[in-house]
Amino acid sequence: LVAAFGEWLQAQCRRVSMKSRLGEKLAYIHRHWDGLQTFLRDGRVEIDSNNVENLIRPIALTRKNALFAGHDEGGRSWARIASLIATAKINSVEPFAYLKATLEAVAAGHPQARIDDLLPWNFMPSS
Repeated sequence: LVAAFGEWLQAQCRRVSMKSRLGEKLAYIHRHWDGLQTFLRDGRVEIDSNNVENLIRPIALTRKNALFAGHDEGGRSWARIASLIATAKINSVEPFAYLKATLEAVAAGHPQARIDDLLPWNFMPSS
């Protein structure tokens, strides 16, 4: 079905002016064709991003608050922390426990070469 859609898309791109609104939309799909097919090549990738969108919605709803972070770097720091919290949630990790353990590990001298060990999907909560 996807291959047939790809062939149809190619045919439409040849028929429709790329300067028209429809042409712009078809060109957009064509430019992102490889990404569209990612779910076909990797079974871990969902066909849609609804789960991720639902997880980041609270962040998007508070983005106006980030405008008042006081400084551009404050906004970037807020975005980094919000991203870590959302990633922890996606991986079924309690955000406070994850951030606490991670910051403690960094403060205790966790080697930079092993930073991947501290990512949320590698987090092992202590009992």
